[in-house]
Amino acid sequence: MSRFLSALLIAGALLPATLTAQQPTGHIRGSVLDRSTLEPIPGATVTILGTTLGAAADPDGLFLISGISVGTYRLRVSAVGYAPAIIPDIVVASGHEVEVAARLNEVSISVDEIEVRASYFQKTPDAPVSYQQLSYEEIRRFPGGFEDVVRAVSVLPGVAQAEPGRNDLVVRGGAPSENLYVVDNIEIPNINHFGTQGSGGGPLSYINLDFVRETSFSTGGFGVAYGDRLSSVLTIDLQEGRKDAIGGKGTISATQFGLNLQGPVNDEASFVLSARRSYLDFIFRGAGFSFVPEYWDFMGKATYRPDRFNRFSFLAIGAIDDVNFFDDTPDNRYDNSRILGTAQKQYASGLSWQHLLGDGFFRLTLGRSWVRYNGVQRDSLLNPIFTNQSTEGETSLKADMVLKMSSATEISFGGQAKLVRFETDLALPDYESTFGDTLDVIVTDYHETAYKGALFAQVSQQVGRQLEVTVGARIDYFSIIDNSTSVSPRVSFSYSVTPVTTLGVAAGVYRQAPSSIWLATNQENRGLLPSRTDQYILSAEHLLKEDLKIRVEGFYKRYTDYPASVDQPYLVLANTGGGFGGSEENFASYGPGRLVSDGEGRAYGVEFLIQKKLSEIPLYGILSLTLSDTRFTPLDGIARAGTYDQPVIFNLSAGYRLDERWEFAAKFRFASGKPYTPFNADGTQNSSAYNSLRMDDAHSLDVRVDRRWNFTRWNLILYLDIQNIYNNKYMGGVRWDPRSGTAIPNESGIGILPTIGVSAEF
Repeated sequence: MSRFLSALLIAGALLPATLTAQQPTGHIRGSVLDRSTLEPIPGATVTILGTTLGAAADPDGLFLISGISVGTYRLRVSAVGYAPAIIPDIVVASGHEVEVAARLNEVSISVDEIEVRASYFQKTPDAPVSYQQLSYEEIRRFPGGFEDVVRAVSVLPGVAQAEPGRNDLVVRGGAPSENLYVVDNIEIPNINHFGTQGSGGGPLSYINLDFVRETSFSTGGFGVAYGDRLSSVLTIDLQEGRKDAIGGKGTISATQFGLNLQGPVNDEASFVLSARRSYLDFIFRGAGFSFVPEYWDFMGKATYRPDRFNRFSFLAIGAIDDVNFFDDTPDNRYDNSRILGTAQKQYASGLSWQHLLGDGFFRLTLGRSWVRYNGVQRDSLLNPIFTNQSTEGETSLKADMVLKMSSATEISFGGQAKLVRFETDLALPDYESTFGDTLDVIVTDYHETAYKGALFAQVSQQVGRQLEVTVGARIDYFSIIDNSTSVSPRVSFSYSVTPVTTLGVAAGVYRQAPSSIWLATNQENRGLLPSRTDQYILSAEHLLKEDLKIRVEGFYKRYTDYPASVDQPYLVLANTGGGFGGSEENFASYGPGRLVSDGEGRAYGVEFLIQKKLSEIPLYGILSLTLSDTRFTPLDGIARAGTYDQPVIFNLSAGYRLDERWEFAAKFRFASGKPYTPFNADGTQNSSAYNSLRMDDAHSLDVRVDRRWNFTRWNLILYLDIQNIYNNKYMGGVRWDPRSGTAIPNESGIGILPTIGVSAEF
């Protein structure tokens, strides 16, 4: 590592000499739209702060600023009747076009009133609380994040880490299965390589960050357009292809290498393509590991704009995951006996049409997601103890419309229909769990076709200058459960105490249908109800400066109708889904056996957030603190700490941009130890003491250094990212070791992990 640091410093000193005498330049292309209606805002003014450069939007809301010296800039976007916005982190590099989609909120102001204050932080009417946006650049430079869009949101308030080495989102006490992923308006059940069936997490996302424009993450209180999930919504908006010329990017990062290509087809159409492959199999095999994971992922997107009113887009994403086991020695066979290896093939695709109406827009999206699981876990004699071959596919048609009835009234409504196909061959014969229960589940040649549907509508009304009220409701339908229809009303209030201080209140009902794999393991499980949570949120947010905000939120979630195990009366399925689903989790996330909707729970807490955006002060960061408590009650009637309950979570992620070449960042995370169940002397776990003890507190420090070079027609980014720099292998759990006959700590922390990334754009 010391050699690499020396080489990096030498390169930083010598490579500038290879630049041409002429300073490289780039340009910024973009559009200015009304945030609600997506209508273009002609005449909007776009200026680059700190320079004399700028442009005015044309009748289609488009602008172009050329001849910009390479560097990092901030755009100020303003228009009459709209609140001005500042967009930071605009990196102009040689050989790469920057495209910006600026969206402004309409306001009612008179000419004799003072100008509305510009802000780096934007809001939407249906998310007045618990809402954060992250740009591509904020995610890319995130220390220890593997450039993974899901890992980047883990520093936000209310988000716990289910297991080291994975990116499961545990939001305000909820299970990893309670989170919704939406990519370009296409709902995808799981966006991860080696994802856990019936859950939402995995080791690494297969969404290529290079084409992510921005993400929006709501940890609660989200609007009625999103449903069938209890805890959060992560929306990912992808970029369109370049409009100026064909370009691309080659990358070697911490876990993979890949190549991107993008550019125009003609004046109306553009495309993006990418392919990536992991090289972990080369590292694992060379290091003598007993198993080797490997994966590929692919992405393509095409956009066609025949005129200013219509936009068509097509998206296709695919991933191939495989695990190879080397069982040539007794030690390897013993180590592999703890691992559930799942080979997966999956894809998601969608065709979307968006039509502007003048005072709103209509959008129609045809989406498709499909995944095939081929999983097996064997004992040390190579006998299978669990096998699973499952296929899940969803075809959906979603229509939604937004209409701005006046400057004070906005309505939105829509619907969705899904065709769900599920099939499985699953065998867990006479399995004795660590609690001494015997589970005997064999499902052969199970095929099911089901239908899901939803209708939703909401109204946002501005009352006076300070109060905004949003009221809506959602109806969900799932054909193959006995109680197939559920209603979810929601309401929120946002009150501007001053131009820089806002109070928010949200309350609502959220429902989630049972997982298909839970319904397959027992015919009687069709009697399950959709799980329900009632959410109540109180928020106060204050802008200390345009680029610096502080927010305090209190939340309360009440869970009812949650699936609970009849055969294991200590188990509620809210405590599952945060691992790979194998024997060390007793295969609980698959819902083996008889389930009933009698599980209950509650989660409450207080969250603190301080966020600084990159501005004329080249310091940025997020500080978050979450104080919470989560309890779930299964069929035995005992309220216990949830498996993912961490009463104290503290995150500090910050960086400093020294100049246009060097950037330094670090992330520190502390979290209270998670609950676990102790072992008896005979190797079984004591169900009466379920989740009664806690692991050690977890903490780690990640650091990152970035270096940029801009040449005449291409640019280079080199980074060094060191995770867990002081090598704290904190306890990730406790497991029984049959060789020693004792319970031993399971150090699932990865230890110190230095990685190098290189990206060349052209």
